[in-house]
Amino acid sequence: MYPETAYEITTLTPQQPTAHPAMLPHEIPPGVQMVTLPGGIRTLAYTPQQAPPAPPVPVAQPIPTWAKTTALLTPTIGGGVAAAGVGLSYAAPGLIAMSEALWAAVALIAAAAIGVPVLLRLGRSAAGTGRGTTHITQNISATGMFGKANGTINHH
Repeated sequence: MYPETAYEITTLTPQQPTAHPAMLPHEIPPGVQMVTLPGGIRTLAYTPQQAPPAPPVPVAQPIPTWAKTTALLTPTIGGGVAAAGVGLSYAAPGLIAMSEALWAAVALIAAAAIGVPVLLRLGRSAAGTGRGTTHITQNISATGMFGKANGTINHH
């Protein structure tokens, strides 16, 4: 079939230091470093990139008391507002009737405050001065600061 070809196996002899100068540090590309092999030979080698450090794990903070209180009161306040809205919707017709009654009472008081003095003035002028009226005269006298007061009333 196929003729077998014999190959000679050779081993590489350790490298001897060369006379040419080594690379300067600023000439070495990123990700490459100068390393020393176990046989003592120094060479350039690719090194794995170091992963950035993981961010610190946040520590659980306790929930402040004011936040707990607010969270517990929120449903209560919301329920109270809802109940007030329902109550006002049921009370609206009565509130409208009461407001109309209050306006009527205000109008009645205003009319009475104006009308009663006018009626009294008209009643006096119709009776005339001196007719149908009584004049009362009082004379009161007392002696000393804490003396007994005496008085007389005269009807004319």
